[in-house]
Amino acid sequence: MPHATTPDGVKLYYEEAGSGTPILFVHEYSGDWRSWEPQMRFLSRRHRCITYSFRGYPGSDVPDRAAMYGQQQAIDDVRNMLDHLRIDRAHIVGLSQGAFATAHFGRLHPDRALSLTLAGVGSGAERAGHEQFKESARRAAALIRKDGMARYAAGLATNPTRSRFRQKDPRGFAEFTRHLAEHPDLGAALTMENYQGKRPSLYDFEADWQSLDLPVLIICGDEDQPCLQPSLYLKRTLPNAGLAMFAKTGHTVNIEEPDAFNRELWNFVALVESGKWTPGSAAEANASPI
Repeated sequence: MPHATTPDGVKLYYEEAGSGTPILFVHEYSGDWRSWEPQMRFLSRRHRCITYSFRGYPGSDVPDRAAMYGQQQAIDDVRNMLDHLRIDRAHIVGLSQGAFATAHFGRLHPDRALSLTLAGVGSGAERAGHEQFKESARRAAALIRKDGMARYAAGLATNPTRSRFRQKDPRGFAEFTRHLAEHPDLGAALTMENYQGKRPSLYDFEADWQSLDLPVLIICGDEDQPCLQPSLYLKRTLPNAGLAMFAKTGHTVNIEEPDAFNRELWNFVALVESGKWTPGSAAEANASPI
């Protein structure tokens, strides 16, 4: 089983497929390395595709100290994966928790990214509800310690940002929740407490986003209510960002609508690599609609 060992001694499980320009996939809180299977199968036809599990997740080590978890560790582990695989630059694709890590990786290490894809990004990031979100995450961590991940996974069946996925694809949703129930309780609780429960708001870095000129694709389901306004905010703030909105779609966009997601990502990468994903002009931004 392939593992990348980080400088602080954590082994991260990963898999790769294909050859060509590399694409690194960074999963959400409720996912793991398996979450990107539809993308691994499709994009590996023309690219070297890598998927891995965060520390504390299936296949990877589960450190028992809170200090080993958090947003900064997740950002560092994106770089650690690239370093281990001797990849100078890659297209970085993140969902939700992974999209936060992807965005900040691009902010801190723009020389290591060819592009950024931020899917389902921004839950809890708006200033008005940010502290409440972090407190909710800390309460969720306590419940995971008490009841375990099987109980947490079962609860997602009634989550409004996941219900459309369950309606469209009961078989896929059952697989998703089964995988989630397999997550180590300790790793899940420590991640929830120290990543979700402590991360700063995306809005705190506005000047950095305004100066980040990497190509960025933002993808959001229109029924992913917590991510709608943050996605629009990032579209307006990042100078070279495009926004794709998927109709009647919730949070887990890459497995709820894999064909649409794959086409959008394929097109984005092709435009980036042909030099045709470029910022709009100031005149275009201020143009009258009539």
